[in-house]
Amino acid sequence: MKNSNISIFQKPAWVVLFALTAAIAWGWAYPLIKLGFEEWGITQSMTGSKMLFAGIRFALSGFIVLAIAFGAKRDFRVSRSKDWLYILLFSLMNTTIHYAFFYIGLSYSEGSRASILNSLGVFMLVLLACIFFKSDKLTLPKVIGCVVGFAGIVVLNIGGNDSGEFTMLGDGMIILNALCSAIAGLMTRGLGRRVDIFVGTGYSLALGGLLLIVPALFMGASLPCITPMGLVVLLLLIIISSLGFTLYNKLLSCNPVGRIAIFNSLIPVVGVITSCLCLSEPFYITYVIATILAATGIYIINKWR
Repeated sequence: MKNSNISIFQKPAWVVLFALTAAIAWGWAYPLIKLGFEEWGITQSMTGSKMLFAGIRFALSGFIVLAIAFGAKRDFRVSRSKDWLYILLFSLMNTTIHYAFFYIGLSYSEGSRASILNSLGVFMLVLLACIFFKSDKLTLPKVIGCVVGFAGIVVLNIGGNDSGEFTMLGDGMIILNALCSAIAGLMTRGLGRRVDIFVGTGYSLALGGLLLIVPALFMGASLPCITPMGLVVLLLLIIISSLGFTLYNKLLSCNPVGRIAIFNSLIPVVGVITSCLCLSEPFYITYVIATILAATGIYIINKWR
């Protein structure tokens, strides 16, 4: 009788299915963003246009999530003004700052390389959750898993021209993006205590997207080309954001953070494969080693949690 009262987002089989769905969707975002830049005529130096493109994606995603939440008659109430401040801070960290770093970094880095580097945020979140949440205890398997996973990041950055070279505008921005992602992951449970998590996700995407669009317009940003394929790519990215963030935030709000976050180590696997296939990017042997280490880290933490 007790199990019948457990949310579907807490049942192990559904948790795995939803977490994998979000991770696989986000893995596809890497090649799609780079294809979007190409279709919309956004060059490497057009920082404002990158922010505008990202802002449109997330603002529309947020409005879609809010519309679905309204249709499902979710509770939109936010009782205190300081809760709105929390939602604003979450929006900045989860969307605005996070993806400003991401879009800039991705335009200066190969999609496959960026996807592996971004997995650093998973291990940051697992360790930070042990500090801030009693439900996430620091155990030897978690330490071993994070060390093994982080080794993949180290491997990715050795070998010189045989693995690619570290750049601040590329790799540096992706690492800062990973840090923002980890901090936002910690804040998600607090968001769920202040507002319905589906509504809060919609608010954060819509506000975060608008906060990307406004400065981009002041920078004179534009989207030089509009093509049918460009619109298709943008639509796919909007769907990825709406689906990924809704599932991920709900799972984080009602499960131990480390148990959910670690599934995102699948993102670099999907990102590497799709980037190399869709973008014809060069494939380095260090990608294989780094991906295996990241996947091993997730297995160690999840298997012996």
